[in-house]
Amino acid sequence: MSTVTATPITATPRPRRALALVRRTAWLLGALFWSAFAVLEAVHHGWIAGLLAFAFFLAPDLTFLAGLSDAPRMEKGQLPPRAVPYYNAAHRALIPLVLLVISTVTPLTWAPAFAALCGWLAHISYDRAFGYGLRTKEGFQRG
Repeated sequence: MSTVTATPITATPRPRRALALVRRTAWLLGALFWSAFAVLEAVHHGWIAGLLAFAFFLAPDLTFLAGLSDAPRMEKGQLPPRAVPYYNAAHRALIPLVLLVISTVTPLTWAPAFAALCGWLAHISYDRAFGYGLRTKEGFQRG
């Protein structure tokens, strides 16, 4: 006869929750900064900059379309696995940050491209602030 031992359920420690709150607040402040920067770029450089900033703000979520045909068979909250590489690539903050740095240090600059990168960073920052991060290879939220 086997015995079953109950394992106690522990709540998330307060420091961990506090750190998560600080992290999400920092992402929200970053999102507001990048949004304001994109709007200022659009106001200063015209409608093309505004259009590209808006398009790049929306574009990372278009990666969901890569797995649209598999979506009905997925669990709630799961992204189809074949869409995960595209989703994760479009939601990594390092990519637009590196492109932004390159655009500021090279002599070939185009303000609408800078505004687009600001829009992209705003999207990523809002996602992190609201708890949406990168996905596992199975398509579930990490962490």
